[in-house]
Formats: sequence, C-alpha cells, structure tokens
Amino acid sequence: MGRRRAYGRNDRSSSSLWIVILIALIGAGAYVYTSKSFERDAPSIESGKSVYWNRKDPLKIKLSDVSGLKSYEIKVRDDTNEIVVANEMILETVHEKIVEIKYPKKAVGGVLLDPRATKLQISFTATDKSNWNFFQGNSVTKIINVHVDYKRPDINILSNSYSITKGGSALVVFQVKDRALKSFVVEAGGLTFKAQPYKKEGYYATLLAWPFNVENFTANIRAEDMAGNKRISNIPLYLLGKKYKTSWIEAKDKFIDGKISDLIDTEPKYSTIENRLEKLKTINETMRLDNEVIIHNLSTNVSNEMIDSWKIKKFYPLKNGAKVASFGDERHYFYEHKENEISQSYHVGLDMASTRMAKVVSSNPGTVVYDEYNGIYGNMPMIDHGLGLYTLYGHCSNILVQKGDQVAAGFTIAQTGKSGLALGDHLHFGVLVQGVEVRPEEWMDTKWIRDNIDKVFKEADKIIDAK
Repeated sequence: MGRRRAYGRNDRSSSSLWIVILIALIGAGAYVYTSKSFERDAPSIESGKSVYWNRKDPLKIKLSDVSGLKSYEIKVRDDTNEIVVANEMILETVHEKIVEIKYPKKAVGGVLLDPRATKLQISFTATDKSNWNFFQGNSVTKIINVHVDYKRPDINILSNSYSITKGGSALVVFQVKDRALKSFVVEAGGLTFKAQPYKKEGYYATLLAWPFNVENFTANIRAEDMAGNKRISNIPLYLLGKKYKTSWIEAKDKFIDGKISDLIDTEPKYSTIENRLEKLKTINETMRLDNEVIIHNLSTNVSNEMIDSWKIKKFYPLKNGAKVASFGDERHYFYEHKENEISQSYHVGLDMASTRMAKVVSSNPGTVVYDEYNGIYGNMPMIDHGLGLYTLYGHCSNILVQKGDQVAAGFTIAQTGKSGLALGDHLHFGVLVQGVEVRPEEWMDTKWIRDNIDKVFKEADKIIDAK
C-alpha cells in the first residue's frame, strides 16, 4: 500500500514538471511570434518589375525593413554574362536605404556586359536583421527587367509666333516623340504652360505669356523619357520690350470714406478696420490679391482633348468704347503728398467706357466659368475660349449669363457699371493665358491675330497634314 502512494506522488510531480515546461515553451513561442526582433516580414524592394535605364545615371532603388537591413547583393546580366555590381554588409542600424546601381563599364572578374544589349536583368537580394529563421533573418530576391534606352526625346518645333512683347502672348506648335516618353513641359518667363494635343498624336499647341512685370524672358520645351534622358529645345522668339506707365494717385478722404469703406463692409474679416489709410491698403492690396487668386485659379485649365483647329477673332466687348485706363499701369497711392505713399498695385486689364449700363458682348464663343461678385472687380463674368485663353469683364452692373453657359460670338453677357473698385461706369476688360494677365490690345487687333495665331497654325498644318 505504501509503495502505491509513493508512486502516485512521483507521477504528480512529473506531470507538474511537464506542465511547467509546456507553459515555458508556449511562452517562448509566444515571445518569438510577437517580438519585433523575430519579425517575419522580408525587406521591401521598391521597384517595378520593369524599368528603363539610360546607363549614364545610376538606378536608384529604395530598400526598407522594420527590424533593420543587414545586407544586399545586386547582380546584372545580359543574354550571356552576369556581374555582381554591389555586395554590402550593413553594420549600423538602418531601416531605409537608397541603393544606387551603377552600370559596370569595365570588366568585373574578367566578365564584361555587352554594351550593345538593349535588355538587361537585375537580381536584387536583400536580408534583414531579424532573429527569425534561426537568426539568419528574412531574405527576398526581386528580378527586375531593364530596358536600356540612352536616346534623348525628339522635340520638333513646327511653327511659332515670330515675336513676343513684354506683357504679351505668343503661340507655338510642336512635336514631342519618344518610345517611352515620361513628361514634357513648356517653360516661358519662369512659368510653365500646358500644351494641348493638336490634330495627331504627338503634336501639341500652346499659348505662351511674357508677364508684364518680368524683365528677362526665355521660352523652352523640356522633355524627359522613362530612362531619364532629357532634351531642351529653345522656342525662337524675337523679344520686344515695352515700358508700362507709372501713375501717382492721390487718395482723398471722400474716396476712402465712400468706395473703399463700401468694399470694407462687404468682407466681414475687415469690418474692424477703422483707420482710413489701413482701409485703403487692405482693399487695394489684400483684397485685390485674394480676388486675383480666384481669377488665376479659374484660368489655368487647359483641356487634354485633342483639337483639330482653333479659331479666334478680335475681341470688341464694348461698342464705341473709349480707353480710359491702360494695361500694366503701375499705380502708387499717396495721402496728402507724394512722399506719403500708402499703397501700390498694378492694373492688369484695359478699362473702356461708352454709355451708362452699355451692353457687353463676348466676341468669341466660349464657356462661362464665373458669374459672381469678386471684390474689387465687382460683378465679373469670366469666359473660357479654349487653349488656355480666358477673358473677364469687371465692374458690371448686371451679369446676364450663368456659370456653365455656352455662349456664342456676339452674345450679350453683361452690362457695364461701377461695382467693385470703380468710381464711374466702365468696363474692365481682362485677358489671361493660363492664369497670366496679358495685353488685351493684342487680342483686339485683327492683324496681330492673323500674324501670331492664324499663320502659325497654317504653317504647322502643312507639315502635320503632309505626314
């Protein structure tokens, strides 16, 4: 009987030991599976399965891992040979690394890649510092197919305006081609201009603008392909300088207490301003800039739709309209004497006046993009005529169109008035090219349109249609 009781106690002790061991194993397993040092995610190699390479610039590929990068090896092969171009052990703790792969121009271990090969293959293997896999870490291998391309994109300028005036516009029609084109942009006067597809694939047309307050001007087309090859082509424009008027205007109390204060009252955030001079500066500068942001944002859109032609006639928005203020005027406002200048601004349109509440017409068809009150511009319809050309009509008493309306040439869109920052009944006529104010006088001149728009398209059409 005693022996049986001893045997039972030993059995219970053995069972307890196994339970302890089992709990320890479960705990150890839980630790391994939950600990960051035993994470099981392989490093990330951020690259597509297929890339382009010009061989001049290194390929840049990003490596990343949660537990840290331990090593990587990179092999490049052509149809026959394979070369190890990188093999690095990373001693410090690094979670992200940009690896640059340079094309091996010289033989490595007596092996040289075929310089004529247009297709290569990269084998990229990376290992992390995780304790997983018996402390060997997680590894990944990625195969990347490489298209070798060292030819720069072609840019062919078919035709362009002969000249451009400071503050004016120009047109260019061109071709960009490459088997793997990434992007291209037209740069002019420090700004970029979007081109619209024209007639056939690979052909484009764009209007340019030389900002009236920018002295130096160049125009280029810049293209880049998927391999990083780049080309820049100059647009040959003859530059015509122009000096714009500078005006000094006395700001009188009657003007500030009247029109300026009325505008202050239209904007709640300015309602606490009491000082006369601060009121004028706020309206003439702060409100003006806010209003122009709306205008610039509305006038930057250029359609991606291919066009077969683009026709424009001279603008004549106000019958028998007489010019009362020019485009590009630099205006300085002073109080009591010139030495006390309180505000400065530019006049970016052409002011015209005829009779009170005269009809305002759209000389060319287009789409109404704005039909509201816009601060100093007052009631201001705005029209998109295509190819990045926009017109606006400020200080109107009544707007007779709505946003989204398609208006025909000669359609009455508004009536003149003195809304906004206007002392007398007149029209502020503005023209913009992709958000840049330009000289309205050019777009009101039949000869200028014929020489700088119609002839350019006609010359380009001969080349395109012949292909």
